[in-house]
Amino acid sequence: MSLLVFGSTGQVARELRVRAPGARFLSRAEADLTDPRACAAAIAASGAEAVINAAAYTAVDRAEEEADLATTINAAAPAAMAWACAKAGIPFVHLSSDYVFDGSGDAPREIDAATGPLGAYGRSKLLGEEAVREAGRAFVILRTSWVFSAHGSNFVKTMLRLGAERAQLKIVADQVGGPTAAGDIAEACLRIAAHLQETPEHRGTFHFAGAPDVSWADFAREIFRQAGLSTEVEDIPSSAYPTPARRPANSRLDCTGTEVVFGIPRPDWRQSLARVLSELKAAKA
Repeated sequence: MSLLVFGSTGQVARELRVRAPGARFLSRAEADLTDPRACAAAIAASGAEAVINAAAYTAVDRAEEEADLATTINAAAPAAMAWACAKAGIPFVHLSSDYVFDGSGDAPREIDAATGPLGAYGRSKLLGEEAVREAGRAFVILRTSWVFSAHGSNFVKTMLRLGAERAQLKIVADQVGGPTAAGDIAEACLRIAAHLQETPEHRGTFHFAGAPDVSWADFAREIFRQAGLSTEVEDIPSSAYPTPARRPANSRLDCTGTEVVFGIPRPDWRQSLARVLSELKAAKA
């Protein structure tokens, strides 16, 4: 399968590089996401048999001040990609987020649950979803959550840094979701893209997140346990750690459809965490 990937340095894109070394990865210089027409032109000229969009505006707090930019990158660019893929008759896999929901309740969100983003980032991702669906054809919108890896900036790397410096940390305990390794997301995207080539009618919106669901505080505890750090974690409410953008309290995602349609079960994030920690350790050696 000739694969085109938007993104080259993000967490998922870097994991895709490992798993699909023959794919073509478009950097910002090669495909400016602030120029949707350029994104569509890149697809038309690529001759690709499938496209994965692993690029996005992900600065959740900064998006409150850069809503237009976030919307261009997270909505207008994916819209152009989706229409270009539809015109070419090739599969398109687009990553979205738990932030399209309002985070109320404590039940896992089903794929057709009502949306209600709390901030500019979530609104931009929701607009992107709507645009991709409008283009139709062989697409999958894959919502995921709490992404971590050995690359870039993420919760795991932040906890390792702070845990090595401090004896105790205060971590939010009233937000619950499924930590998801970027490597697991990359593998899911590749399997879905291949599946869509054979069965394009299986298009739609799906969820993919690590299991079991956990709070940020308990996620941190497991990071410290596996890393051999004695850092203690004190549970705090979200109100004690205010941020410019509100976070969903409930980021649980019902991933049943992904397993039923594509045969991809929820990965155990604790096992994925162990692999990421080993990768980080090897990089330091």
